[in-house]
Amino acid sequence: MKRRQFLGLAGLTGVVGAIPGLSFGFPRLDLEPAPDLEKLELSKAEWRERLSDEAYNVLRDHGTEPAFSSPLDKQWGEGEYRCAGCDLLLFTSEMKYDSGTGWPSFFEHVEGHMLTELDFKLVWPRTEYHCARCGGHQGHVFEDGPDPTGLRWCNNGVALRFVPA
Repeated sequence: MKRRQFLGLAGLTGVVGAIPGLSFGFPRLDLEPAPDLEKLELSKAEWRERLSDEAYNVLRDHGTEPAFSSPLDKQWGEGEYRCAGCDLLLFTSEMKYDSGTGWPSFFEHVEGHMLTELDFKLVWPRTEYHCARCGGHQGHVFEDGPDPTGLRWCNNGVALRFVPA
């Protein structure tokens, strides 16, 4: 495939992916932040001071940690999973399940604490999600999760902080 053909196809994928109701197998979630949620905005230097290099890469630069590298993938104690950037509650241990992917996975999230947007980094569209308070990148959501939602919120462990109950 020539470069021009590839770029045309990539552009078409972006246009088609933006058509409401057309999902291509990824969930189209239009999430709203909780009405009382106050945004946290920090400078790049303040984020660098607050976060480890690994957490900064994921939360601020939309990176991905290597699969099976996070101890939170095997964390099964009772507690809360909070944003590593701003401490907002995102998930509880009751929402977690073992997806076998190597990243902490959840079938549900705390309503009003996540925002989504389309991600075309791999050409094919995916639904990326972020902390509604600080905008920190958490991971991607897929439609291959368990009941009752059928969703898999696939999270970078370095973007979370586990607080035992």
